[in-house]
Amino acid sequence: MLQNLIKTALGETDADLILKNGTVFDVFTGEARTADVVVKDGIICGVGEYSGANEHDVTGKYILPGFIDAHVHIESSMLTPAEYARIVMARGVTTVIADPHEITNVCGEMGIEFMKRDAGTVPLGVRFMLPSCVPCTPFEHAGAVLTAADTARLSPEFLGIAEMMNYPGVLSCDGETLGKLIQGRPIDGHAPLLSGRELDAYVSAGVTTDHECSLPSELREKISKGMVIMLREGTLSKDVEKLAPGVDARVSRRCVFCTDDRFAGEIMREGSIDHCIRRAVECGIDPRDAVCMATINAAEHYGLRTGAVAPSYAADIVVCDALVPTKIYEVYKDGILAAKDGEAVFACESAAAGAVTDTVRLDPVTAEFFAHEPADEFTAIELVPRAIITKKAHARRGDKLTKVCVIERHKRTGRKGFAYVTNFGIKSGAIALSIGHDSHNVIVAGSDDAAMARAVNALIPRGGIAVCGDQTEYLPLEIAGLMTAADAQTVVKTHDRLEAAARALGVTEGIDPFLSLAFLPLPVIPEIRVTDGGAFDVEKFRFLENV
Repeated sequence: MLQNLIKTALGETDADLILKNGTVFDVFTGEARTADVVVKDGIICGVGEYSGANEHDVTGKYILPGFIDAHVHIESSMLTPAEYARIVMARGVTTVIADPHEITNVCGEMGIEFMKRDAGTVPLGVRFMLPSCVPCTPFEHAGAVLTAADTARLSPEFLGIAEMMNYPGVLSCDGETLGKLIQGRPIDGHAPLLSGRELDAYVSAGVTTDHECSLPSELREKISKGMVIMLREGTLSKDVEKLAPGVDARVSRRCVFCTDDRFAGEIMREGSIDHCIRRAVECGIDPRDAVCMATINAAEHYGLRTGAVAPSYAADIVVCDALVPTKIYEVYKDGILAAKDGEAVFACESAAAGAVTDTVRLDPVTAEFFAHEPADEFTAIELVPRAIITKKAHARRGDKLTKVCVIERHKRTGRKGFAYVTNFGIKSGAIALSIGHDSHNVIVAGSDDAAMARAVNALIPRGGIAVCGDQTEYLPLEIAGLMTAADAQTVVKTHDRLEAAARALGVTEGIDPFLSLAFLPLPVIPEIRVTDGGAFDVEKFRFLENV
């Protein structure tokens, strides 16, 4: 193979592909110049002046490296990895660093194996990190547990260790938590607002990234500690605008982009990492820096030989209209055309999913199941529009709040926890989901107990999203209660119908009727959450009484 590359670079052997007369962006110098790009055996082996067989003229078009999503939960698209690949590769994404902890929390190692098999049917470079928090905290009740011993056994098969969300466990030197931090490998972090000595301690444990920054000062402090910061544009969490003021030429090399949790609809309507580039430039980041953040920065951090249009790098290439792309003409993965004019051109056959279906293991419930009254005065959860964080709110019995219940759905334990939410806005009916980060128990919110019961019962046994008003609208998510084998267009159309039904119930503008609920059970995001154990104070890391 090396001889093929050398002889092709010398012009002595025909190339597999020559992209002629494109404007090549050099991520190493920040310069753009007209050149030909030569590909052999899936590798770029020449950038300069070439001619020969298999020429493809791209005069007037830009040639960029394939985009890299530095941290994503594919499950949050609600699509299988194969179908997800079809929509993101059309947007120029050729590599994703994927954390399958959503399906792993439901199905354990069987979930990981399904994701690997399904991803193996498509050309997208899916590099899996090993989930470190299954469940995310010791008191959570997920469908599976991955121990430190499991992590040590499985880790050689993965690129690194996925986000360590249990930062209290790290700071307290919990042996089981520390045993999952396999040194010498990339270890992704998850530490919102962690600062000072606690941040030093967290980084000292070997954590190398964070995607939970919300302030420019937080971004710069974490970069000063040696971390790589991921600027996230998900469906609910949109952080590029917040963080862009902290990104200058000096720190941009320590910044990358990620989508984390992004629904298929946003990908199809707005884009993926290409959208991150555009948002970054709109918010004042230099276009050259933005492209590097989308390509070489992530590649170098994770030790991947991609992210540049240069000899010896993988021929992961985007042909587009400009340095800041608005139209993507062609996408190549390992030198083979994967997408053209906004459509994937590869065929795929999703893996069989039988072992990870019908995972909502609940007996039907009645209105009486949700009988619950709070104390005279208690702490409620205030939803923050267009954000994942929540606030504590002082409330009194009789205030116009939305009741929320989280129900354990993996092992029929009967556990349930209640809380009350401000700013959700349901005036009639209920919404239920089998998506409840990260243990993915069922969560339901509603105006009356009978509607809540109807919504939950609609999820048994396949899982999905149910909106109960005058009638019940339902999106089945038969794979782990998180994804469906349906095509992206069908999923988005059905989801849009459910969102309209949810808005008709009165859900507040700026509050995502589904993701705002889905993240309420995640007990590592400030300030207050609800799990199947009840309302939880994240800052004090304990359950609240009298709610």
